[in-house]
Amino acid sequence: MGFFTSKINSIRNKIFSILPNAISSSSVSEAASEVTVEPHLCLNRFDPVELSELSKILASSKPSTCILDPIPTKLFKEAFPLVTAPILDIINLSLVNGYVPQDFKVAVIKPSLKKPSLDPDDPMNYRPISNLPFLSKVLEKIVAIQVCEHLNTNALFEEFQSGFREYHSTETALVRVTNDILMASDKNLVSVLVLLDLSAAFDTVDHNVLLERLEHVVGIKGTALGWFKSYLSDRFHFVNVHDKSSSYSRVTCGVPQGSVLGPILFTIYMLPIGKIIRQHGINFHCYADDTQLYLSINPDEPNRLGRLQACLEDIKNWMTLNFLLLNQDKTEVLIFGPEIQKRKLLSQSPDLNGITLISENKVRNLGVIFDQDMSFKSQVKQVCRISFFHLRNIAKIRSILSRSDAEKLVHAFITSRLDYCNSLLSGSPQNVVKSLQLVQNAAARVLMRIKKRDHISPVLASLHWLPVKFRIDFKILLLTYKALNNQAPSNISDLIVPYVPN
Repeated sequence: MGFFTSKINSIRNKIFSILPNAISSSSVSEAASEVTVEPHLCLNRFDPVELSELSKILASSKPSTCILDPIPTKLFKEAFPLVTAPILDIINLSLVNGYVPQDFKVAVIKPSLKKPSLDPDDPMNYRPISNLPFLSKVLEKIVAIQVCEHLNTNALFEEFQSGFREYHSTETALVRVTNDILMASDKNLVSVLVLLDLSAAFDTVDHNVLLERLEHVVGIKGTALGWFKSYLSDRFHFVNVHDKSSSYSRVTCGVPQGSVLGPILFTIYMLPIGKIIRQHGINFHCYADDTQLYLSINPDEPNRLGRLQACLEDIKNWMTLNFLLLNQDKTEVLIFGPEIQKRKLLSQSPDLNGITLISENKVRNLGVIFDQDMSFKSQVKQVCRISFFHLRNIAKIRSILSRSDAEKLVHAFITSRLDYCNSLLSGSPQNVVKSLQLVQNAAARVLMRIKKRDHISPVLASLHWLPVKFRIDFKILLLTYKALNNQAPSNISDLIVPYVPN
């Protein structure tokens, strides 16, 4: 607990030390306080919920229990028909009066290791995940539904923010970025991709700035704003590891990671950044706190990266003014395009506002490895390596598993990896897809317990598994269908131009 608290304090102190410089050189502070909602469209209060709606939300919620729950969630869900009246009163009184009960504002932090390969004895390698009482998550879910409805109705969401939104995913974000870079390469342009990294972004959100953003940028006022003031004030959390708990610590900033409202509030907090980036004519895409900027340029133009430099300067100042810290050491740059053009750009070895433009061979972007030639060979290699590791483990225990259990394991550990962002491999050379097909073949052999030399096509057909190449085609077709039927992000739908015959 002490480590998590001191980490946030040190980040805040670092921000305070560079704040005077940001204020003096900033040209972006007015972007945050701009009112974008007509007064008559503001969300002034939350509507109370009907019993049928509450029952539906309860039924669809995961039965996860934390140590703050008085009874196990599974038991509570079964007993809910007996206690509907008091539960409905608690929820509706909170919504109508703009008050969040104190017991709903205590979170237990379960430290989660960021990567399995990291040292578990080093506190630096843990992410603080907040577990909240089940009923508080139900209340948050009801508020989240009404807030999202307000944001969607008034088109207040950032078009290029794909985090935690209906029909949006890491895959739709990467499809858009990849498409734009490939189109630029076709025009013989060089694309510079900058992946910005923020230090503990969710935990440094300033509550006063967030409330200002809710009121002035998205038009949440009256008792609805009062509810958020109550939600953010007097919050406490403590760490629990191996049934040992720390003392309580007051939450002075940040939105809880692991809560229902946390991601939505962070998205609202980050809303002005899109306006700042657009002023410089730079392409961008955000997924929660992951922001990627990309600019396609002709290396023969004078002062090619001036716009990107000015944009990064403004982003840095805006983040400092909003108590977010840009981690320049972890910010990565990748350059795409014809080799000769790339060399021209790198020969200048320009400095992007403290970020040296050293083109890396590959970067990890939302769980996918991008390489310089956009072949995704590194990504495929990684997927094959991890998949075969899990397959060997499944093979060792296959003899004691039923077929349905073995199939669940194969889908959980292998198919999910083969399918993750596989739409990016559309149009890839045969040898790239072939490696993934070998993984699928091996998975079918382990599942059906057949020999290495037996013919695999009938086995895949009997399992109703589409071969990898067709899974990729299917994903693209599915995405296209969704885009045509208003079930995809607008930034994907914009790319589809319906064919009209002469």
